[in-house]
Amino acid sequence: MTSHDGDTDSRDRGEKRDGYAAARIPVYLRVDRDADELVVYTDPRNGAYKARTTHPYGAAVTLPDPVAITLDTEELKNYAG
Repeated sequence: MTSHDGDTDSRDRGEKRDGYAAARIPVYLRVDRDADELVVYTDPRNGAYKARTTHPYGAAVTLPDPVAITLDTEELKNYAG
């Protein structure tokens, strides 16, 4: 989940994501409270995620393997703002 602290927020959007991609973590999720959406990063290659999808709060989001679940994001509305 993105932070309300500007420094931490920039780490959530860049450093953490890039670090997970470099470690080849197959799926990285970011709950973006500013945009009220779930961002799903997949396909880590050469230190970066090659695929990114966004989903509004309330959507059912099917995550790819190896996670392979459908995530109901309705509850995220309670943490927005």
